[in-house]
Amino acid sequence: MKHLSVNKVTEQSSNYDKLEELTIHEQLTAMNKEDQLVPLAVEAIVPEITAFVEEALIRMKRGGRLFYLGAGTSGRLGILDASECPPTFGVEQGLVVGLIAGGDAAIRIAVENAEDNTELGWEELQKMNIQKDDIIVGIAASGTTPYVLGALEKANAAGNLTAGITCNPDSPLSKVAQHGLVAVVGPEFVTGSTRLKSGTAQKLILNMISTSLMIGLGKVQGNKMVDMQLSNAKLVIRGANMVAEQCGIEFEEAKALLLEFGSVRKAVLEYNG
Repeated sequence: MKHLSVNKVTEQSSNYDKLEELTIHEQLTAMNKEDQLVPLAVEAIVPEITAFVEEALIRMKRGGRLFYLGAGTSGRLGILDASECPPTFGVEQGLVVGLIAGGDAAIRIAVENAEDNTELGWEELQKMNIQKDDIIVGIAASGTTPYVLGALEKANAAGNLTAGITCNPDSPLSKVAQHGLVAVVGPEFVTGSTRLKSGTAQKLILNMISTSLMIGLGKVQGNKMVDMQLSNAKLVIRGANMVAEQCGIEFEEAKALLLEFGSVRKAVLEYNG
C-alpha cells in the first residue's frame, strides 16, 4: 500500500504564537474562539454524514454491526462512542465496536508504532468474524494512519460499507473510504495537537452517527432513551420519571414497574396492557 504525502491542514502552524507568554485567560479565550469553528465545520458536511448513515442503517437493519478503527485520540474517541451505546440505548455488547491500534492497553498508554502496521486493523476485524453487512468507520485526523487505511482497503475489497472521519481534505483516508467525512477545522491552537479541534469534530460526528442509527433502529421513542440500562440510581430515577409521565401514574408506582420489568419500554407496555 503506497500513499503520497499530504499537505496537512492539521499540521499547519497555529493562528497564535508565544503561547507561554499569554495569560491563562488569554489562552482559554483563544482556545474557545478556535473551538467555535468546529460545529461550523461539521455542519458543512451534514449531507455527507446523512448519506453514510442512510446506507449504514439499511445494513444494520439486516444485522450488520458498526466498527470504529483509529489510533491514539481517534481510537479512544471511537471506543468511547461504542462503549456508551449499550447503556444509553440498551443494545447488546458487540453491536457497536471500537478498535484501537495497539489494543486495549493503548486506551491509556500510547503503544509505539502500532498505528504504522497496515495489516493489523484488518486482522483485528477478522477476529471479530467480520460479515458483509458490517460497517467500518476509520477515524484519523490526519487521514494518513496506516492502521486505518489498510483496514479500509481490505474492507472495501470484502464488500463492506466504509467511511472515513478526518480533518484533512484530499487525504488518503478521504479517498479510500466510500464515504469521506472531512471536517476541515483548520490549524490547532497548539500546532499539530489534534486532540483539540480535530478531536472535538470527530466526537461530534461519532455522536451524530451512532445516535441517528439508534433512533433508526427504534431505540428511542419520542425523545426518550426507553431502552437504557438501569445501571445506577440516577438512571433508575430518570427511567421512573419517564414511566410516570408516559403512563400518568405516581413516581413510586412507576419505579416499581420499572424495576420489575427492567426498562422503560417494557414497563410502559406492561402497564398499558
